[in-house]
Amino acid sequence: MKTLLLIDLQNDFMPGGALAVPGGDEVIPVVNALMPQFERVVATQDWHPTDHGSFAANHPGREVYEQIDLNGLPQTLWPVHCVQNTGGALFAPGLDTRRIERVFPKGTDRGIDSYSGFYDNGHRASTGLGAWLRERGVTALTVAGVATDYCVKFTVLDALSEGFEVELLAAGCRGVNLQAGDAEKALEEMATAGARVV
Repeated sequence: MKTLLLIDLQNDFMPGGALAVPGGDEVIPVVNALMPQFERVVATQDWHPTDHGSFAANHPGREVYEQIDLNGLPQTLWPVHCVQNTGGALFAPGLDTRRIERVFPKGTDRGIDSYSGFYDNGHRASTGLGAWLRERGVTALTVAGVATDYCVKFTVLDALSEGFEVELLAAGCRGVNLQAGDAEKALEEMATAGARVV
């Protein structure tokens, strides 16, 4: 069963958003054109509480993109983004949400971030995505979305470790690139782990 998994195609990750991914809006027409080729389309959605521990604003004296320890895990501090029930957390305009069968929220626990669509960053809690896919007989995924070097990468790596075949649509992804070349390194890492990058 052909399944398309869309990662975090939300307003705050689009140009002009709170945590804009350069070229993030370019992904929308790519995935819209692809959707009819798939029997199933599912999506992840960053869905943070206001007091989320990944927000620099919640750590007085700390700066955006600074690294801290958050409950025993390394954490990059981000601008406030994708807060539950705000416009920034909504899917980007133009995304054909009618075809999305199920949305899996992530990053809902204030004490831990969740880049992956499958688990939080400590693999302490599941989003339910893996079980939901297996219950429907899904064995292979095509993945697209943002950001290549964070949520896309960690979702793909977890999908592979969960036993799914993964095809990564490079034309349907964009990276943050906090350090030059991060997105390219992420593509290499996913390919090395077993993803087919197309």
